[in-house]
Amino acid sequence: MSRRRTLLTVHAHPDDESSKGPATVARYHADGVQTVLVCCTGGEEGEILNPAMDNPLVIANLGEVRTGELNRAAAVIGYDFVEMLGYRDSGMAGSASNANPECFAQAPADEAVGRLVALFRTYRPDVVITYGDEQSAYPHPDHLRVHDISIPAFEAAGDPDRFPDAGEPWQPSKLYYTIFSVSMFREIHEKFVELGIESPFDEGWRARWKDVSDPPFTTSVDITGFADIRRQALLVHATQIDPNSKFWFGLSPEVMQQIHTSDEYQLARTAPGVARPPDGEIETDLFAGIPE
Repeated sequence: MSRRRTLLTVHAHPDDESSKGPATVARYHADGVQTVLVCCTGGEEGEILNPAMDNPLVIANLGEVRTGELNRAAAVIGYDFVEMLGYRDSGMAGSASNANPECFAQAPADEAVGRLVALFRTYRPDVVITYGDEQSAYPHPDHLRVHDISIPAFEAAGDPDRFPDAGEPWQPSKLYYTIFSVSMFREIHEKFVELGIESPFDEGWRARWKDVSDPPFTTSVDITGFADIRRQALLVHATQIDPNSKFWFGLSPEVMQQIHTSDEYQLARTAPGVARPPDGEIETDLFAGIPE
């Protein structure tokens, strides 16, 4: 029996897995690919954005509550496994939580990389999805840290001389960055206007988009039939997502599925022997070029 192909994603907090590429994961899971989620922190510093969940019991147990939300959202998306890297939410730069020695941002680099290497070697992913090096729009310390440990972990996982106690070496074939699509948000705003619905994207939002282009991408994954997974998974994160939010849910699922037809990625690393797409050619499969 051939080995089951595996996709592994690395995210910072509970709910990131639901806002960044969940439809891609759902599509591949439906195709029989093994899917693994690594969440680096427990999200203990997240703000409660849903008034219905803003109560003392939830506040006192936010990390535990958010872990429960994460596991339920992962089931909606179609993850086979969820792994916590084991760090505390770092909060924003300059905050007291950012100086906590247990937080992700303060973790020794080799320790955090070693934990991720051990998961790569355990699950043996063919494809890894993580965050890119350009995060100026939202420079959260934990999001930056996800990038900073994913690259060296990808490079070390197949090296028997690195982290020898982390399991048998395994080299993932490809590493991708998620892409934030400004053009999709422009299109969402225009659809609000077209339908005569007040847009949540006010002048302040639109000013941020002025003269901003989408980051370059190498890969576009068709998510036809899976686009609504994002909405379904986000709704599970009841502490973080107000179900009445026009930002997330102002357009119907039917309309959003016409707008959000693909997820884009940038191919950042490949293992030796793995073919990259020719310059200018857009891949349609994350597993393209990986030998069977």
